[in-house]
Amino acid sequence: MTTSTSRDIAQDTRDTSRSLSGGGRFTLLAVACLTIMVGTVVAPGLLSIASALEVESHASWLITLPSLGAVLFAPIAGRMIDRLGAYRALTGGLFLYGLLGAGGALLEGTVAVSADRILLGGVTAVVMAGGTTLISEWYHGHARLKMIAQQGMSIELGGVIFLFVSGVLAGIAWQLPFLLYLLAWLLLAMLWMMVPRQSPASPDETVGKSGQQALSASLTSVYLAAAMAMTLFFTAIVMLPKRLNLLGLNEASTGIFLAAISMVAVAAAMWMPKVSRALREMPTLALAFVLYAASLFVFQQAENMGVMSAGAVLAGMGFGFSIPLLNHMTVERSHALVRGRNLAYLTMAIFLGQFLTSFLEFLPGDGRHVFGFGAVLGLIFAALYLGIHLLKRDSRGA
Repeated sequence: MTTSTSRDIAQDTRDTSRSLSGGGRFTLLAVACLTIMVGTVVAPGLLSIASALEVESHASWLITLPSLGAVLFAPIAGRMIDRLGAYRALTGGLFLYGLLGAGGALLEGTVAVSADRILLGGVTAVVMAGGTTLISEWYHGHARLKMIAQQGMSIELGGVIFLFVSGVLAGIAWQLPFLLYLLAWLLLAMLWMMVPRQSPASPDETVGKSGQQALSASLTSVYLAAAMAMTLFFTAIVMLPKRLNLLGLNEASTGIFLAAISMVAVAAAMWMPKVSRALREMPTLALAFVLYAASLFVFQQAENMGVMSAGAVLAGMGFGFSIPLLNHMTVERSHALVRGRNLAYLTMAIFLGQFLTSFLEFLPGDGRHVFGFGAVLGLIFAALYLGIHLLKRDSRGA
């Protein structure tokens, strides 16, 4: 038996021994849903909620301000995770998420509501990075990649579910969608009951300090990819309602169309581990950017819903092949001592890309030129990450 084969067998055994119970695994995946829920809870009833909170002139900021909060507070969140531990940080994050989220229904005025939404975004950074750090502590190797892919599926599936439920609740009373934020307290109880406070030691915790520096130094390209991937994905989400309206779709049909993109992303995230193992990480990332570019080009050129639907499939695949993979790449390139911090920086990059696209709605026209510009950017970044892969391959060959 070769050394490589022995190592693979040992790796598989180690993966199995590190797995959580089914309830613990479900809890960590459910926690991931809170990241998408932070904005989608108020989206269906946005106008009535903004009116009740006396922020009608800044209604859209109810959705986008949490993204700004995540960007501003992510570095603090990362240091908190590394200092306190992922479990304790996540516990505090879940408590504050429910408090700030549900408590937002009791506030009025631009200053109070904006401060609450920004702080809620900061807490979301703790929840997102803390949850992923816990996954990295309990899973390793292929099991970790599979779990993080399922985390990406959970995020998108949560978006579909919470958009629907929030819409139903908003139709009854504007305050009711805020009750969904209290799901964080249910997950907090599940975390206490189903996830042990002490995770098993990770094999990569034995890496020395020089290894820590080498791993962390390679993350710049990952953060850049995350920011650009979310910029391209949310360019479609922000600009599509206006584009679809020109094609004759009403608000309900537009919501179904956007939900379909999320469902495709769920399926793509499920396939991503196999694609990544076949193509390797950087080519898979390049493929994701090609898919983003193709989707935006289709959205720019399409004149009927049949062609637009093809764009929806491409956009969903781009998300499923990029964000879960970038989560995994961050974990694999981070020493255990700074993993929480690095995942928080990844969260900052993801939310920065999302926040920047909130300004696209102020651009004149039907958005076709924005789609075209995004498509070109997608191709540029696809070429960039494919080039990085080829250069590394050639350097190893030399």
